[in-house]
Amino acid sequence: MPKAPELLLPAGSLEKMHAAYAFGADAIYAGQPRYSLRARNNEFSLQQLRTGITEAHKLGKKFFVASNLMPHNAKVKTYLRDMEPVIALKPDALIMADPGLIMLVREKWPDIPIHLSVQANTVNYAAVKFWQSIGLTRVILSRELSLDEISEIRDLCPDMELEVFVHGALCIAYSGRCLLSGYFNHRDPNQGTCTNSCRWDYKVKAAEENACGDIEPLQKIDFDFSQALASAESSSSFPSQPVTRHPAADQVYLIEEGKRPGQLMPIMEDEHGTYIMNSKDLRAVEHVARLTEIGIDSLKIEGRTKSTYYVARTAQVYRQAIDDAVQQRPFDPALLGQLEGLANRGYTDGFYQRHHSQETQNYLRGHSESRRSQYVGDIEHVDSANGMVEILVKNRFQVGDHLEIVHPAGNQVIQLEQMQDLAGNRMSVAPGSGYRVKIPLTGNVEKAFVARFL
Repeated sequence: MPKAPELLLPAGSLEKMHAAYAFGADAIYAGQPRYSLRARNNEFSLQQLRTGITEAHKLGKKFFVASNLMPHNAKVKTYLRDMEPVIALKPDALIMADPGLIMLVREKWPDIPIHLSVQANTVNYAAVKFWQSIGLTRVILSRELSLDEISEIRDLCPDMELEVFVHGALCIAYSGRCLLSGYFNHRDPNQGTCTNSCRWDYKVKAAEENACGDIEPLQKIDFDFSQALASAESSSSFPSQPVTRHPAADQVYLIEEGKRPGQLMPIMEDEHGTYIMNSKDLRAVEHVARLTEIGIDSLKIEGRTKSTYYVARTAQVYRQAIDDAVQQRPFDPALLGQLEGLANRGYTDGFYQRHHSQETQNYLRGHSESRRSQYVGDIEHVDSANGMVEILVKNRFQVGDHLEIVHPAGNQVIQLEQMQDLAGNRMSVAPGSGYRVKIPLTGNVEKAFVARFL
């Protein structure tokens, strides 16, 4: 029986940490805003780190502190002073990327375990051996590796802990070394202030280069690449025949971001696509069995800025995938659909598997499109005497919907037959975020999440 890899979840707050542990995580990672790559949407002050680490250890769980920015001189000068009280809290490891900071920590606190961040771009076994030789205890491998490459590194570095990402946002730059946010609005990704410029809502406008070399706007073009690609995929010739190149692809364009009207930026496209559009999200739950077989020590989920529901749902799904892999049960394709219900930009398994067969494509798509759901609320109060629960509504749902109650003790599916407002008046629709409603529900549902099947 293979060894179970650690399931490592993100936590941008104590609430998310609690959800991660409740739904199956073995460890979480969080970071001080000043020295991690999550300076925004990060609630972990020193006091919250103290609380989180203490609670984690009482549960027999692990708490890793991300300290993985690429610091300029000013932050190097304050680093050891600011980290001293963090080290005193005894986190289970620091996640680090910068060689200079690693050197300083190894000299001052030689006993603290250090995990090498994915920001260090480790893509080969020689690099793993180097970091092991200077005392690091784990390497988080680059996202740009295939399953076969990971397997080879495992074989050649048998006594080094290895960690890989299996779910979450993929950066358009190599392992997160992106310049867009810094270029557009002076928020440097490598200092923890990335504004996800690659994921903004861009509109493409036709343009031309004038005699002075400047890009000037022209009339709007009417061409939807996604629609054209979908049409090609549905044809009998796909993928044996290439997609015909549209003449509009050889023109130059300006893009306008949805919240910045009038600010037009030039963009170029070649046969490989347009370079500052967002990547799909990583979803590699179907590869958990292979990664477990390889002997990877930790499977990591990205998303410290995501919702508590995201943390709970991904923890639950990947917990099942790991448990199934360890018990050598076949992969449950229903897990694909459960992840489809989370906010995402479309899914890919990244670089793990270079080419999918047509059969695999149909397998992934079919199960992703079935049993899709939407997060619609949180159960905040249980009235056992009346058999009712109070729901804080997040998205619209109505009487007649099939709802999934998502709870650490197990999920249940119900058909909603009635609904009330807090005064006891009958309702047929919970219109959307901000409403509170009551529905009939019994059992262990305290602090559960509610999803609606689409």
